[in-house]
Formats: sequence, structure tokens, C-alpha cells
Amino acid sequence: MSERRAGFEAAPVPWAAEPPYVPPNPEPDENIRHSLFGEILDWMLAPLLLLWPMSIAITYLVAKSIANQPFDDALEDRVTVLSQQIRTVAGRPTVQLPGSARDVLRADDVDSVYFQISGPGGLHLDGDRDLPRPLPNTPGAALDSARSGAVSFRNDSIHGTPVRVAYSYVNLEPLHEGPGTPDLALVQVAETLDKRAHLANEIIKGVILPQFIILPVILALVWFALSRGLTPLAELQERIRARPPDDLSPIDPRQVPEEISPLVGSFNDMLERLAQTVEMQKRFIADAAHQMKTPLAGMRMQSELALRQVDPEEIHRSLEQLAKSSESATRLVNQLLALARAENQPHAGLAFEAIDLAQLARATVQDWVQASFAHRIDFGLELPDQPPGYLPDEPPVIAGNALMLRELLSNLIDNALRYTPQGGSVTVRVRRDGEHVLLEVEDTGPGIPPAERAHVFERFYRILGSNVPGSGLGLAIVREIAQQHGAEIDIFNNPRSDSRKHPGSLFRLTFPPPLHHADDAQDADHAD
Repeated sequence: MSERRAGFEAAPVPWAAEPPYVPPNPEPDENIRHSLFGEILDWMLAPLLLLWPMSIAITYLVAKSIANQPFDDALEDRVTVLSQQIRTVAGRPTVQLPGSARDVLRADDVDSVYFQISGPGGLHLDGDRDLPRPLPNTPGAALDSARSGAVSFRNDSIHGTPVRVAYSYVNLEPLHEGPGTPDLALVQVAETLDKRAHLANEIIKGVILPQFIILPVILALVWFALSRGLTPLAELQERIRARPPDDLSPIDPRQVPEEISPLVGSFNDMLERLAQTVEMQKRFIADAAHQMKTPLAGMRMQSELALRQVDPEEIHRSLEQLAKSSESATRLVNQLLALARAENQPHAGLAFEAIDLAQLARATVQDWVQASFAHRIDFGLELPDQPPGYLPDEPPVIAGNALMLRELLSNLIDNALRYTPQGGSVTVRVRRDGEHVLLEVEDTGPGIPPAERAHVFERFYRILGSNVPGSGLGLAIVREIAQQHGAEIDIFNNPRSDSRKHPGSLFRLTFPPPLHHADDAQDADHAD
């Protein structure tokens, strides 16, 4: 069978390509932030509390460096003074250090001071023998230090107590020329670290103590600033709460801060959609009430007429009319319930599963065989059981809800049987078109004009002059179920009809590939 023959028109319904509605689902409770205020406060205070110990550590290192500098300068002066006291007498180095100088050198109320003067080969000349010597150095480096008079520093320990040591090399033969290494003396002055630690602690106290006072003030100011900054949110909340239940007018975005304008815009969009939904529900209730009046009024009239009749035949005729009105009212109520169920089904979530559309169509057609006999219509079913376009191992499987799909097909069949005259034909067809599965219902009725095809799916819409009993809800139900399954609906003239008076109609539903739609349904389930 060809896809679309030349000479008949197609009118794709504008909403048919829309994907099925997937209900939004809330996040798990553990992922919900219950307080914007607390969230902002956490992100502000957590880095502050994390950086505060780091700032203390950095301040301590800087304080130690600052505290070391003046005491290192004092040690350097002492080393320079001792270096000037070394003399060479008869080729031997000696130290001329008065006793008062020794007392001044060791005079310190807090730290212990040590000094040592050593000659070539480690010969002890004066001072403390236990003071460790520096690590062995190259003769060239020591000579360069002696010539420049540079004083070096190192950290060491004496008797298990950490000390700061300043040392320098002194050239005992300043006029030495020729090969060989000149004789060098080593001068060292060391002191313990109590004064340095005390000064560093004082610096730390001077920096940290104000921080202990400033930090609570900062926290209070942050708390106050956040409270003031979030006041517009509280005011917006109060304005929304003060609204009457039927006020769905949009919120003026100029009355809210710029940062929450997108949120207000989205909220206004939701209010607009809600207003449209409420309006549709009101119109639906009004139309339903209007449609119910006719069969109920007819039933009342027929019942009153039957009560007044005495002729059994007239009574029987009135009861037949009453039965017809009751059947019409029952069908209208059932269709109203079916439409309400179809419209509310997306909010509850459809249980999609793999469905063989051929088997579903066969079961549904069997339910309408007796009705086709009553209408004297040739009612048939065509399934893709032969090539081309179908392989036995490729059944027309779609992802959907079997109950809703049977409701959809039943309404299409009912619509076709009602509008097809006696002696006509109605055909239900299932076939494949590449990855897509097609469901078609074809009749030989009066057809649907192209201008009407976009309106026949509206609620209670009836084409003027059709003179066929009905409520105008069947195709509206078809539309809702098709939207849920992501199916596209096209309406054509029947390509097999040669009658101008009865061009017939062909309703074609194109279902998406089952894998793609099943993935969408699975994603929706995961979102739940």
C-alpha cells in the first residue's frame, strides 16, 4: 500500500507533534534546601571559618620572621665584635677578651648566651667547647665568607635546647699570598629562643585578640545584612498569601528585586497556564451541563407522556424513546468520564509497557463486530502479516498504556460507524513505516472538509449538517490519549473512495519508535 496517494489532502493537527506530558516530580527530601537564608549563611561563614585558622598559621610564621630579625642583628653585632678580638702572636692565634666584655656578652635576663672561638684545625681558643660547629664547608666558601666578613645564621641545639647561632670565618693571614689555604678562625655566638618566642606570641596576641572581638561583630552584621536582603522575599510571600483564591493575575515584576525577576516571570507563566486550565474546566462544565440537558429533558418528557397514555402501543413507543434517551445520556456520561480520565491521566503518570498494536487492534475490533452488523457496514481489519514492510520477527510494538489505547481505537471506530452510511465499509489497519508504527481507521462516510479538520478534536464540536447523533467528545478523547503517547494524528480523504458525495475519511496515528518512547517513559519513571 502506498503512503499517500496524489489527489487527497492531509491536514496535520498542529498540536499532534508535541511530546507527551511528563509530570514534574519533586526531588528527594535530602536534596531539598529548606532555607535560603541558611544556605547563604553557610556559604558565607564556612569559608570564613576555614580561612581563619589558615590566617592564624600564616600570621604566626610572619610573626616569627619579624621577631627573629632584631635578635639576629644583635647576634651579628656580637660576632663582629668577637672577630675583632682575634690576634696573631708569634704565628699563633690568640684572643684578647677582657672579663668585663665576657660579662656584657653573656648578660641576658631571659636567654642563655653561648660563644665559641676556634682556630685552624678546630683548635679551641675561647668560649664554650660544647657549642656545635657548623657543617663542613668547602675551603673556598669559607675563605669567601672570611674575606667578605659575612655573618651566617643557622638553627641548632646545645644540651638539647634549641638555639639560634650566628657564625663567621676570620682570615688569620690577611696578607697571605701564593699557593696553599690560609688559616681561618671560626667565631660563633648562640642564644636560646625564649625572647623570640615571647615576641612572636605577643605579635600573635596583638593580631588574634582583635579578631576574636571583630568576628562576632562580622557574624552579626552578616546576619543583619542577610535579613535585610531577604526582606523583599518575605514581602512577596505576604502579597501572594493576601491574594484571594480566584486571583490569578500576574505579579508585577517591577515590584521585586532583579535577582528574583526570573522566578516571578516563571510564576506568572504558571499562573497564566493555570488560568487557562481553570477557564477550560469552567467551559467544559458549562458545555457538559448544556449537553446533559437535552437527554434529561427528553427522558422527562417521554416519561410524562407515557404516564398520560392509555394505549399500550403508545406507552410502548414512549418507553422506546425513553430507552433511547437513556442510552444517549449513558453514552454521554461515559464519554465525559473517559475524557476526564484521559485528561487527568498524565498527572498520575501512565504505566507504559511494550504493546503489540496488531493484537490490541484485533481484540478491539472484535468488540465492535456486532455494532457493525447493526449498522449493516462492512467492517474489516488489516494487519501487517505479509511483506512488504513487515517481517514476522518485527511485530508492530509500541510503548503505551493498553487500556487508554483501546479507548482511543474504540472512539475512532465508533466515529467511523456512526458517519458511514449503510452498505459502506470501515477498515482498521495496522502497519509499519520504517521505525514508526501506523494505526489507521478508514471509512466511506461523508468525509471531513479540510477547514474542519483542525476543529473536530475540540470538545462538543459538531460539524453542521451532519445529522448524526453524538456528543462531540469521542475525537477529543482521541486527542488526549494521542498526546500522552506522543502520536501524531493526520486526517485524509479516503484514497480508496471514488464517490464525490462520500469521499470518506482516513484517520492515521503515527506512533514514535518504541525504544525512543520507552526511554522517555523510563526517564519519567526515574524522575518520579
